[in-house]
Amino acid sequence: MKSQPHAFARTDRSRVGQWWWTVDHWLLGATALLILMGVFLSFGASPAAAARHGLGDPFYYAIRQCVFSGLGAAIMIAVSMLSPRGIRRAAFIVFAIAILIMIAIPFIGHTSNGAKRWIAFAGMTLQPSEFMKPALIVLCGWMFAEGQKGEGVPGVFIAFGLYALSVGLLLVQPDVGQTILITVAFGAAFFMAGVPLRWIFGLAGIALAGAISLYFTFDHVAARVNKFLASGDGAAHQTDKAAEAIAAGGLFGVGPGEGVLKKYVPEIQTDFAYSAAAEEYGLIFSLVLIGLFALIVVRGLYKSMRMQETMEQVAAGGLFVLVGQQAFINVAVNLNMMPTKGMTLPFISYGGSSMLAMGLTMGMALALTRRRPGAFSQPQGLSPAGAFA
Repeated sequence: MKSQPHAFARTDRSRVGQWWWTVDHWLLGATALLILMGVFLSFGASPAAAARHGLGDPFYYAIRQCVFSGLGAAIMIAVSMLSPRGIRRAAFIVFAIAILIMIAIPFIGHTSNGAKRWIAFAGMTLQPSEFMKPALIVLCGWMFAEGQKGEGVPGVFIAFGLYALSVGLLLVQPDVGQTILITVAFGAAFFMAGVPLRWIFGLAGIALAGAISLYFTFDHVAARVNKFLASGDGAAHQTDKAAEAIAAGGLFGVGPGEGVLKKYVPEIQTDFAYSAAAEEYGLIFSLVLIGLFALIVVRGLYKSMRMQETMEQVAAGGLFVLVGQQAFINVAVNLNMMPTKGMTLPFISYGGSSMLAMGLTMGMALALTRRRPGAFSQPQGLSPAGAFA
């Protein structure tokens, strides 16, 4: 009798089998580890967070983290099976829906901490800007690629229009942290599209001027910057307590569930999940956590630069920059190296919108960097300037 091929054998021509042998296993494995670590760490942070918010169930946040992590992982795997054309279509649909909701948010949105960024849906609150971010980067990468073809498509103009629309809606909420995040990722995608350096320096100057203007435009931005500059004088309570928790952990931590200072850190389950992990598991664990993000970003950018198609190269590179930048900002805030931003640590912090959107982001990045016939070229640097010259 003829033996049946084993599941995931190289001869397996099913959709799942083809996906398994074309997706990057290092990127997939590092992301899976981060998701599992996020679930594991949530059981340590949940009791303190639940007590602070007056919830009867100490594992309220941990249980929800398990559910969100499962959904996020499912989205990541499903999206990573798409073709580049499927990713472009998905990005267009997600962006259109997210933008429409963001336009409606000032009228029907849910307000929290003085900002209106969420919409109530199915018993939970969703933040549409989280889903807009990866979709925007993919669409801009697509438009930059179309502009390079020189076939009359105003790709650069369209990309800047999409970016300006997104920033405008974010500042209405207001959400300065997300604005900075997409600005850097957009700039990285623009750079990877092969623009001349004079454009980069000019746009960097404009971005710097815009960042300075935010300080004088939004009172909460000025307050956060001022608190950061006055840290150590008791003004920056959150970051000071988070830094104390990290220092208390030492090399190996105080032990699972034994953290004490985490009880005094606000938003320990979201913005400051890193400090809770550092207190209980120590510096070595924290470095492993940071190393996983570094692996994703470095390997992801390497894979991106080897892609032959400009759209795949630019969009995938921008997505990996997006993930790495968000992780960097969160850790830097926890270490009291920059003002608080209200930004989650990807796959680690509690949050339904964040987890689902990060699943979408990594799913798109994995799909764009999958091995396909003729997909890769020898690593020769960035795309030519093309239409930007």
